[in-house]
Amino acid sequence: MIFQGYLGEHEFYVQPLKNTQLTQIQKLQQIVYDVLEDKTILQPLSDEELLYILNGHGVMIGAFVNEQLVAVRALLEPNSDEEEHLGLDVGAEDLARVLYQEVSFIHPTFRGYGLQQTLASIIMSQVDIEKYDWVCATVKPYNIASLKDKLVQNMHIYALKYKYGGKLRYVFAKPLHKEPVFAGEKLIIAMGDTEAQQQALRNGYRGVAIEKQEDEWFVQFNR
Repeated sequence: MIFQGYLGEHEFYVQPLKNTQLTQIQKLQQIVYDVLEDKTILQPLSDEELLYILNGHGVMIGAFVNEQLVAVRALLEPNSDEEEHLGLDVGAEDLARVLYQEVSFIHPTFRGYGLQQTLASIIMSQVDIEKYDWVCATVKPYNIASLKDKLVQNMHIYALKYKYGGKLRYVFAKPLHKEPVFAGEKLIIAMGDTEAQQQALRNGYRGVAIEKQEDEWFVQFNR
């Protein structure tokens, strides 16, 4: 056990997950996937992908209530020769020193307690960050919960491009050993305006915040 706390009146604990718990992980992933209105928000991991992480190529932790797995969060050490390696999108010098924030899912019953953020902090504490220079992730535009999850961790948008067979994704990243410095220049661009956001990113801006104005979401870019 690496953490203990409460979700409302429910006591929970967090521990690293093992490959022997694959069935529990897949069952929870399916429950979360089934209740999603927009199924494109979550790209479920296959048995092989989950086992790749569980067998030493990253870290996976789980939150339990009464021994029931209710949340999972994972970090992945990707192959350096991966064709669409996120390190290439953020200017990483050594792809072997890039870590991915992988899948994160929470049982519908236990949403609203900030568990996603709690697990984000816990899982990073389980990693020797001296081995890495960057942590990266991808998020679909308008997946507001995941966008907020990344931004609150001080991850910024470095790219907006088509990945994984033509799926439009923000590429988030955070340098682990230096703080980004912005001179104060700011742009506010509608999340639906892909071309304008891509131009801003090419011009050296980074996405640092999102906000809703009437019925549209906007992204704030700084440089």
